Amino acid sequence: MHTPRLMPRILAAALVAIGLATTARAQTTWARAGTQGDFVVRNFRFATGETLPELRLHYTTLGTPQRDAQGTVRNAVMILHGTGGSGRGFLSPSYAGELFGPGKLLDSSKYYIILPDNIGHGGSSKPSDGLRAAFPRYTYDDMVAAQHRLLTERLGVNHLRLIMGTSMGCMHGWVWGYTYPTFMDGLAPFACVPAQIAGRNRMIRTMAMDAIRNDPAWMQGKYVAQPPGLRAAQMMLYIMSSAPLVQQTQAPTRDKADSVIRAYLDARMASTDANDFLYQFDSSRDYDPSSRLAQIGAPALFINSADDQVNPPELGLAERLAAQMSRTRFILLPITAETRGHGTHSLPRVWGTYLAEFLASLPQR
Repeated sequence: MHTPRLMPRILAAALVAIGLATTARAQTTWARAGTQGDFVVRNFRFATGETLPELRLHYTTLGTPQRDAQGTVRNAVMILHGTGGSGRGFLSPSYAGELFGPGKLLDSSKYYIILPDNIGHGGSSKPSDGLRAAFPRYTYDDMVAAQHRLLTERLGVNHLRLIMGTSMGCMHGWVWGYTYPTFMDGLAPFACVPAQIAGRNRMIRTMAMDAIRNDPAWMQGKYVAQPPGLRAAQMMLYIMSSAPLVQQTQAPTRDKADSVIRAYLDARMASTDANDFLYQFDSSRDYDPSSRLAQIGAPALFINSADDQVNPPELGLAERLAAQMSRTRFILLPITAETRGHGTHSLPRVWGTYLAEFLASLPQR
């Protein structure tokens, strides 16, 4: 028999166990969520003039498309991942649980959520599939064209309620804005600027790519083991995407800092291919929507975070460029204990209120 003194402890332990079990179930649920598929585009022609006999585009969908009387899909939302990511990266409790669950902003029982793996990423065609450095040198324009074909030719989606994007996906959002200006009701690009990648951002990217290309073990992409230069490239990526306050909290002592960064690099080396990495970063080489901003007619919710080392606020670029688009609202999130530098783009709990306001402002169809 339990004594009265022990009962509070037993109850507390039981509540902790229930909480852990609930969290584990939520993580498992989202990890398995959605319907996955592959769309194969025959003889896809890239902007460079190169072609691929079969371009595979992997994707995940949640929910069901709904059409109006004219046959136009009205509830589709496409969310585009960042460099090195995949569509299923959005199926985490901190993202999907905040946006796609019952009663949430993008409740998947009401919205048709589309999560593509972009060219060179995830389950889509990429250099490490076998072509290595002979893989076509794709660009952001190619990636957006492939997304459009996935929507229209495979999924039968002829209109999007919203395009959201993080980092590289943010930049794809601007390309969508002027390439297919009437295809969407709204844009929500997070963590980028609609201009050519230059300055510190480009310098870090160049150093990362050079660290691989200048490594003799790279062997022009024909390496038999991942070249050590890839680890140096991952160091550049960490510097680019980290934030001082977050890292100080995460690693408040010297030994902890050493442990955290080495564990990060080990994990990245175990899951990254050097050619894939090169192609992913090189694909931004001709991105520059700044001269075409007037062609972006859709309303946009444009959000950056003040602790984002990729898009530092002191440059003032986001504000200046957003001012050229009359239907764009730019928000610079202040640094708080909740922000995570560049990674704030994937934390709906930080910017969800703004997204709710934006969705409510879009015209009802």
